[in-house]
Amino acid sequence: MPEDQIFCPACDKDTEHIIVKSGREILVRCADCGTTHQIQKERERLANVRIIVNRDGTSQPYNINLPAKEELRVGGELLVDDQAKDVVLTQITSIETDRRVVSATASAVKTVWSRAIDDVTLKISVYKNGITRPLNIPASGNDVFERGQVMEIEGIRFQVIKIKLRKEGFADRAKAKDIVRVWGREL
Repeated sequence: MPEDQIFCPACDKDTEHIIVKSGREILVRCADCGTTHQIQKERERLANVRIIVNRDGTSQPYNINLPAKEELRVGGELLVDDQAKDVVLTQITSIETDRRVVSATASAVKTVWSRAIDDVTLKISVYKNGITRPLNIPASGNDVFERGQVMEIEGIRFQVIKIKLRKEGFADRAKAKDIVRVWGREL
């Protein structure tokens, strides 16, 4: 399998190489001249990052190790795999270094605030004849809801008429993890 550009001592320049053997030291072959030589594997530094995950109004602290140079950004997704607890897919809502920032490398982060998006509680408001009924249903974060869709929950059959997004505005189609509320008209 070809690798990125690596310095070849025989060619005296960076060329494409093929990995011959992996281990503590990597044996590679120059794709240009065929010379085989060893290279040192770069050790990746890890940073221990504290993450607060909110799920349905309840916050749970986690600690995970991330590559120190990894860029974290508000709005980005992060897989939280704490050895002592469980695995949660989250969306970053805030990053704290010495102050709140929009992005930072993992080594500079003190705390990441996030919300669970693997499983979410979807808020639905269904109305008929001036009466609105609130419904909360569990949904996978990747479940798609769309305007015009007919659903039945708790014996109430309704058509989706409006979808409010977390970011801003409304949509005709969205994943559950991006939705604040769904409005429906009872049929």
